Amino acid sequence: MRPPLPPFDRATAAEKVRAAEHAWNTRDPERVAAAYTEDSVWRNRDEYFVGRSAVVDFLTRKWEKENGYALRKELWAFDGNRIAVRFQYEWHDEAGGWWRSYGNEQWEFAADGLMSRREASINDVAIAEADRRIFGARGPDEDDAPLPQW
Repeated sequence: MRPPLPPFDRATAAEKVRAAEHAWNTRDPERVAAAYTEDSVWRNRDEYFVGRSAVVDFLTRKWEKENGYALRKELWAFDGNRIAVRFQYEWHDEAGGWWRSYGNEQWEFAADGLMSRREASINDVAIAEADRRIFGARGPDEDDAPLPQW
């Protein structure tokens, strides 16, 4: 079981989103993958894969490339066992170039609260290091702060 469980209300959907944000900011593929069903179906950008082990492989590759990764997620909508999220994250490449990635995710959950489907559309924008605005995991004073506007 991975509470909160569907069907979601505004509070439990927001709790699920914040838990996902906190987990992804650890950059620990095993910890993140534990929130997904063994047969979870993913689309991330142009990649399609199935299964928790594929999630671990994907996240390992992702965080080898996306250095200094720091993420913010925000609840967009919810209904029953589904949640829609918008997000931004910043990272730098091996050459030191900084990027802000904007995206939307659609999530579907099994009755036990594990995510069974994740679809993500993401766009990357090059930024100057001086333009960064996401620095690590949220602090307690930021808990309800909305995402910065682009």
